[in-house]
Amino acid sequence: ITVKSSNRDPETAAGEEGDGPPGEEPWETTLKTTVVDVGAGEFRGHKVSLWDLLHSRYIPQENRKELLELYQAGELTLEQVKTVVTTIVTRAAAGERAEPVAPEGGPRAEPAAPE
Repeated sequence: ITVKSSNRDPETAAGEEGDGPPGEEPWETTLKTTVVDVGAGEFRGHKVSLWDLLHSRYIPQENRKELLELYQAGELTLEQVKTVVTTIVTRAAAGERAEPVAPEGGPRAEPAAPE
């Protein structure tokens, strides 16, 4: 059996539209290309990718890791991820407005209750 090599330049083929960067997973590309309109916080009035929202200061690292794992495993749909992420960001941004901002590392008026 003879295998013909492609006439295409591998550099050009990898960078064509529709392909993510080399080594990027399809689920990751989907999160980066799916944009949502969040009406809260620094994202108000802007369309933002789910990827950027997941990696924003509004989503705790533990939550981000859990959401990504569930999405990769197929236990959460893209629509469910979108709903959860926008809800977390909206609530976190609303909480920032409601609470007086304590200096970084400074004491809070009262301990935060775990959710």
